[in-house]
Amino acid sequence: MLKFIFFVIGLIPLCFFLNYWVITIMLFLISFVFLVEGYMVNFFCNISYYFGYDVLSYGLIFLSFWICCLMLLASSSIYFNNNFINFFMISVMFLLLFLLFTFMSMNLFMFYLFFESSLIPTFFLILGWGYQPERMQAGIYLLFYTLFASLPLLLSIFNIYTSLDTLNMNMFYFIQNYSFGVYSYFSLLLAFLVKMPMFIFHLWLPKAHVEAPISGSMILAGVLLKLGGYGILRIFSLISYLGVSLNFIWMGVCLVGGVIVSLICLCQVDLKSLIAYSSVAHMGIVLAGLMPLTYWGLSGSYMLMLAHGLCSSGLFCLANISYERLGSRSFFINKGLINLMPSMCLWWFLLSSCNMAAPPSMNLLGEISLLNSILSWNYLTMISIMLLSFFSAAYTLYMYSYTQHGKLFSSLYSCNSGYYREYLLLMLHWLPLNYIILKSDLFFNWL
Repeated sequence: MLKFIFFVIGLIPLCFFLNYWVITIMLFLISFVFLVEGYMVNFFCNISYYFGYDVLSYGLIFLSFWICCLMLLASSSIYFNNNFINFFMISVMFLLLFLLFTFMSMNLFMFYLFFESSLIPTFFLILGWGYQPERMQAGIYLLFYTLFASLPLLLSIFNIYTSLDTLNMNMFYFIQNYSFGVYSYFSLLLAFLVKMPMFIFHLWLPKAHVEAPISGSMILAGVLLKLGGYGILRIFSLISYLGVSLNFIWMGVCLVGGVIVSLICLCQVDLKSLIAYSSVAHMGIVLAGLMPLTYWGLSGSYMLMLAHGLCSSGLFCLANISYERLGSRSFFINKGLINLMPSMCLWWFLLSSCNMAAPPSMNLLGEISLLNSILSWNYLTMISIMLLSFFSAAYTLYMYSYTQHGKLFSSLYSCNSGYYREYLLLMLHWLPLNYIILKSDLFFNWL
């Protein structure tokens, strides 16, 4: 376990001495080593000090490695413009390190500590390499939304320690039906619901996404939103007793909120903003599927979190590729791109189809599992699910058809087929998203 941590720590000083691409290649190398080692078991193994991993951590640690590699691959404009490149690499390395610590922690307090620490490098990424002057406000939104909700979580963690004399996550599975108070239930969940983010608490997300650089958007959509889902999956064994009677609150908010956010998506005129709001809708389905506490729901939520991490990150890369060519993310300028970048149209199609859960993507299997879970709770949820599925396809088609078809913006008279690096970047998002479904039984094994 420690070998991966020390490898990343060792890369931090090397950011000042080695070339940008050498660091990227070394990160890819350690990703493949981690993939090959693959201990896909449903109990913690490879334990070193307080760190270890099981199936649930394994997928999310690999996603963190993978997205951080792709972040460096996507951010070449920072390298070519020499825009504080060393500090950028160090920010990415620290973010990766905190994410590894978060997913590897077996102690609930250490999980909380690193869960909060991951905010700091993200804040610096948005503040240092964002595009517009509003990035300061977006960073403050991100920071204070999360910090406001996480203080009650800290108090609840201390309460758990005084009640149970342990914060080891292994032990939580053996403490069935321990009755914590309603305060503990809400305070344990609130920080994770803000991080997901659930509808109502989602206002920081579109702001942060729109102002963040491409690397910030990728890590936000790819991994940081999954911290909330991971935290909920870890602590639900403690609060399942109260959850049975109180989870309907979140179910209602998530399903109705998902439909409202899908309608908001159809009103967007900014590419990044649309993809950011679609993340809120997808995370709403994940949360609603989790809350009935069924086997289908818990497994499906894990799968959809991984699938959404790859798919959403890929869509942000596509939006950035258009932005680098046209200097704008507005739909009014990004139209008829099939004439400007004909080859890139295929990748728009492939990732858009994954976003609306077309087979054979992992999104489809995850959503089917979650639909089983939600419908088993109450058949009336069928109405929200139908609207969610329909509008999910509607806003994705709106995005695809508006950007690719129609008349080319009048100031563009050239054809630009894209770089090899960009096609590699998109392929490395799409391939795992569609090929992991061949080994999908692993995602149903962790319970």
